[in-house]
Amino acid sequence: MKKTVVWLRRDFRLSDNPAISHALEQSDQVILFYIHAPHEEHPWQPGAASSWWLHQSLSTFRRQVRIKQGELIVRQGDSLQSLIEICTETGAEAVCWNRLYEPVIARRDRKIKQELEKLGIRAIDFAGALLREPDEVLKEDGEVYRVYTPFSKRHASLAPPEPPLDEPGHLPTPYPVPKSLHIEELELVDRIQWHSQFTGEWQPGEKGAQHRIQSFSEHAALDYGHHRDIPNLEGVSRLSPHLHFGEVSPRQVWLHVRSGDNQMYDPPDMSPFWPYLRQLIWRDFAHHLLYYHPAMSDRPLDPMYEDFVWDCNPKLLEKWQNGQTGIPLVDAGMRQLWHTGWMHNRVRMIVASVLSKNGLVHWLEGARWFWDTLVDADLANNSMGWQWVAGCGPDAAPYFRIFSPRSQGQRFDPDGEYIRRWVPELSAIPIQYIHEPWTWPDSNSILNKLNYPMPALDLKQTRYRALDRHQEARQAWIKSR
Repeated sequence: MKKTVVWLRRDFRLSDNPAISHALEQSDQVILFYIHAPHEEHPWQPGAASSWWLHQSLSTFRRQVRIKQGELIVRQGDSLQSLIEICTETGAEAVCWNRLYEPVIARRDRKIKQELEKLGIRAIDFAGALLREPDEVLKEDGEVYRVYTPFSKRHASLAPPEPPLDEPGHLPTPYPVPKSLHIEELELVDRIQWHSQFTGEWQPGEKGAQHRIQSFSEHAALDYGHHRDIPNLEGVSRLSPHLHFGEVSPRQVWLHVRSGDNQMYDPPDMSPFWPYLRQLIWRDFAHHLLYYHPAMSDRPLDPMYEDFVWDCNPKLLEKWQNGQTGIPLVDAGMRQLWHTGWMHNRVRMIVASVLSKNGLVHWLEGARWFWDTLVDADLANNSMGWQWVAGCGPDAAPYFRIFSPRSQGQRFDPDGEYIRRWVPELSAIPIQYIHEPWTWPDSNSILNKLNYPMPALDLKQTRYRALDRHQEARQAWIKSR
């Protein structure tokens, strides 16, 4: 009787799961296996919000598996040793998994594959986390793209994704069932419970992901290009945590959205849904960059910024983290993040710009805070996003882009509805002052009564300072070449 272990990491779904489908085709019994390995060497261990989601996702997935007469085996410890132990206990002849692309994980997986095969255990990995593998979207000369637009054009020119794999009807599990931990024993949810309010915001798991896809397709996908930047609207899919934890595959999302135009528009950049499809390609772009530039999570992609002089400003950083900068749009975004584990993408760019450009605080400080507080914290997306805003990432001319909270707010939150929702102290501020309440006559006295701070930064002066600092860095880099 053939048995195969399916090593699950961030792919908690039954439909369109290549590793599970292969195991069921090739074996009589499958062992669905999750290893919690918090002590394996990785500089970016999951943050608190991600750990909350993982707890919910594992619990939901286990229930889903049991409906199919299967079982999810959960253990904690070294990944290689745990895989060897489960194969020894069950007599499994093979282990399969879906690939991940973070450099530390990819290196570990290659080593595990080699060690398993030395022991006579077949190790097979599959593509299931991205639309395109990193080696599929390269320049004609084999070089890696560093700019998104040509990357997206090349990406869109390739053959469409294969149809998703069906969900299995039955999951034959060995008997006796191998021993397993209770998910609570992993202690993924910390004792402070600051994220207990997330429950009303999210439905982790495959069903929650499918519900979001359906709702987005029916109500927002066609208008995504117009509504995606308005933070007070439900104009985006909010699928990012589901994609990160593999509760839905990117090709499922791509094909579901494209089904709205009956695939009539070929190439896909002619589709009315192209503004959203571009975001799935952007996700691939981030992962491809990290795969080929392993240091991107900690060091600037642009070498010009290796010696850039950042400021040490712990007071500003603390005010920024707590949503107390006195800049309404920034504070609204940071409070939304704390209360929901998520922040609208347009606002993410604004809060990142204020910290790293106006404040000249190292982008890694912001990246680490997002990493701990976002339910969709993803190393590739987080690293690329922060570097893109900070000016040291993948962009043709990034250093002079400094987002103005006032102009951004007037454009995308003109009535201040988003601000009033998350910064209720300002609910009575007139529209003409909502984005800069310190310009209101007698604002010092009024804001003090409202218990809202004056701005921690002079945005105009700090903009000029940032431009000067970046220009100096560029000139120094050119002279050193």
